[in-house]
Amino acid sequence: MRRATGLRTQLLAVQSAIMLVVIVGTGVTVALVQGQQVRDSYRDRMIAVAQSVASLPAVLDAFDDSDPSAIIQPIAELVRAASDVDYVVVTDADGIRFSHPDPDRIGEVASTPLDALDGSMYVGTQTGTLGTSWRVKIPVRAADDTIIGQVSVGILETDLHSAYLVNIGWLALALAVAAVIGALLSSATTSFVHRRLYGVEPDEIKRMLDTRDATLHGIGDGIVVLDPHRRVVLCNDAALRLLDRSEESSLVGLPIRELLDVDLDQPDADSGPQQLALAGERILLARVDPVIVDGRRVGTVIILMDRTELDTALRELAGAQSIAEALRAQQHEFANTLHTIGGLLELGEHDAASSFIERASGDDADSGGLPADLHDVEVAALLIAKRARAREAGVRFEVRCRGTVSAAGEHSRDRITVIGNLVDNAIEAAGRDGTVEVALEEDSSGALLITVDDDGPGIAPDRRDDVFSLEHTSKGSHGGLPRGYGLTLVSRVTRRAGGGVVVSDSSLGGARFEVRLPRSTAVVANT
Repeated sequence: MRRATGLRTQLLAVQSAIMLVVIVGTGVTVALVQGQQVRDSYRDRMIAVAQSVASLPAVLDAFDDSDPSAIIQPIAELVRAASDVDYVVVTDADGIRFSHPDPDRIGEVASTPLDALDGSMYVGTQTGTLGTSWRVKIPVRAADDTIIGQVSVGILETDLHSAYLVNIGWLALALAVAAVIGALLSSATTSFVHRRLYGVEPDEIKRMLDTRDATLHGIGDGIVVLDPHRRVVLCNDAALRLLDRSEESSLVGLPIRELLDVDLDQPDADSGPQQLALAGERILLARVDPVIVDGRRVGTVIILMDRTELDTALRELAGAQSIAEALRAQQHEFANTLHTIGGLLELGEHDAASSFIERASGDDADSGGLPADLHDVEVAALLIAKRARAREAGVRFEVRCRGTVSAAGEHSRDRITVIGNLVDNAIEAAGRDGTVEVALEEDSSGALLITVDDDGPGIAPDRRDDVFSLEHTSKGSHGGLPRGYGLTLVSRVTRRAGGGVVVSDSSLGGARFEVRLPRSTAVVANT
């Protein structure tokens, strides 16, 4: 198969063609202008010569002599030689020559028309005894302004052509030098462009772009490329989804700060660490890497992964694990209970066995129940799982409802997010033998209030605003969630709904978080 012409050859051919068109066009134009200038310069010279001869007193007086040529011929030849024209011919009104470069022609009738006898000046090309020439004819006037003859001054066309060729030769040489220099510069330019394209041919560039687009938009993780000014220049479909945009054009050119809460200035950013980032209320895992070309940083690439879905799955898994652990603990408790009952029966203590069974049944009912006014099944299921986790952690966990708490419907995820994060935080802060209390209430406007108290170390007043900052954490002193973003997410969810979060001291001795969410999401939490 025939190989396509390379980019370097194509560029050189195109530039050379353009250069040749420009040079040839310029040369032709200059040549035409130069030819006209040569002709015009000779015309001006011939007019001046003819006018000077026609006005000389000696020439005018000679017309009345018996032999005018004796005086006019020497003058005409002297002027011809001095002015570098080919002839100066003076004739009378009948066309009889009084001067001519060929003395044998003196006294003969002029071979060309007497164009100046009508009083006008003639300029044009005619063929005479000397050949074809470019000539000027001027009338000779007597003292009374009567036309008594004419003066014809001319230069042969062959001499004009010779003068023209001398100038055109220098022009051709200059254009040839320009063509050579242009060819060298074109070759250097094509080499430079070829190097800047890393020797890649156009077809290869197209294939690479097609492959890049297919690969970029086929990747499940979001990819955002920034220029040195940290403005978006490229993003894939996954990034559009994670940033809640529909078209790439809606992102290109925007500062990344308007789209994503990510730290590009942290000390380890150049080493490509993973960090938490927030896009609205969506939790993303971001990896920041520099884009290096020829040892120079030309931008930044951010790889985004949706941690919201991962954390939801982890929370569900943690809930399932908590239930499993609670079931295992209850299995041991049931086994001990059954062993005790079996021992009492073997001893014949039937009444004691019955009393023990009643007490065990009553404890189980008390430990597993939730307030009857809690009608949100999903929240109830979450609190049951959290109670199991609290029991395993040695934390006393209580849930109260001040009035009826209705289901959240489509906004149940917000309730789960807020309550789950706050309760996890409170259980960790309380520690073994601690206490966590959750109170749910709907106010008169239909907003849901959730108060979560713990008896942990609490939060100092000067640090209560910091706990809502992304990645803020201080395990052991109850400053935030274990992964450092839970309270930030709680704050954003409530702020989006038009509610708010308040941090204060708990009556239990630890921290209290109070969240109020309007009816649109109906979530309020205190922890």
